[in-house]
Amino acid sequence: MMAADAGKCSVLVLLDLSAAFDTVDHSTLIDRLVGISRSALDWFTSYLSDRSFSVSSGSFMSDSVPLSCGVPQGSVLGPLLFSLYMLPLGKIISSFKTISYHCYADDIQLFISFSPDRLDQLSLLLNCLVSINKWMAENFLQLNTDKTEGMIFAPDNITLKIRQALGGLSSSDCSDMRNLGVIFDRSMCFNSQVKSVVRTCFFHLRNIAKVRSMVSKKEMEMLVHAFISSRLDYCNVLYTCLNKSSIDQLQVVQNAAARLLTRTSRRSHITPVLKALHWLPVGYRVHFKILVITFRALHGQAPSYVQDLLHMHTPYRSLRSSGQDLLIVPRTRLKTRGDRAFCVVGPRLWNSLPLALRTMSSVESFKKHLKTHLFGQAFN
Repeated sequence: MMAADAGKCSVLVLLDLSAAFDTVDHSTLIDRLVGISRSALDWFTSYLSDRSFSVSSGSFMSDSVPLSCGVPQGSVLGPLLFSLYMLPLGKIISSFKTISYHCYADDIQLFISFSPDRLDQLSLLLNCLVSINKWMAENFLQLNTDKTEGMIFAPDNITLKIRQALGGLSSSDCSDMRNLGVIFDRSMCFNSQVKSVVRTCFFHLRNIAKVRSMVSKKEMEMLVHAFISSRLDYCNVLYTCLNKSSIDQLQVVQNAAARLLTRTSRRSHITPVLKALHWLPVGYRVHFKILVITFRALHGQAPSYVQDLLHMHTPYRSLRSSGQDLLIVPRTRLKTRGDRAFCVVGPRLWNSLPLALRTMSSVESFKKHLKTHLFGQAFN
């Protein structure tokens, strides 16, 4: 999401530990299982000890070979065990107070934000990377420098100074970066992401059209949702940053999917088709996702960093707005950036909902009635 404070410069670094799963020693892993002891620890020890592996291809299978290291790949417990192994690294990064981070299995995201006149803050990022490399060298891990990427979000007149302050890390700076399947760009307009989604969706639509005569309508609908709707909905909360042209491009994809499913000609008006299918248009699907996240955050079902962005409106004296479950909409300086941040868009959309929706307690009931509400707005 766009930052509400547009006066900040930011640097995002994505680290990849692709070799980690192949080099984690079992005995060291067991020692790092925090809060697990006695029979539970014995169970994990048994699970990881005396393992072997073989390779299967068609009807052929290789001989079994002992496996002395590595978290079992493809296992349910694999990601959990690796995350436990990585806990000390999180403490190291947290010691650098101005650096935020997220860990996704063997991928680490570092983020630092600073004022344009505080380029000295970048030394903390460099020192943090040195500490990460040192810890990994001591714990049988290796940083994949080929997959390490960085991105600078700052005005053009400051970007060059930031690159110089980053030193050797500046070579990893890129204009587009794929982060958990979403392509980020410096301006956060997501043009590359939209083009990628549109291109991929039309590729799958052409393939689905080839089998249309061989499957039932119900199966066709399953294919469309699996290959098209899922891509339009993936991380669509970020699409508050899109301009109308980009939203229209995504809407063209949904329109094409609806026409393919219902065998409607290109000349027919698409609104009745979408209404008959009970499909929310792309823009309303974005609002739906934002409002669901807002609801979860207000009911303690979202991460703390999302909950901290929302604040209930409490009037100083008794007003008509008292008891309406309204949120504070922060003031921003720039309409194209600050007004598109989740901390602004979420409260604005939330406050526009009917009171009956804002006061619901069940997320499933909220989602059901919210879709009905947005459906009414979309199709009048």
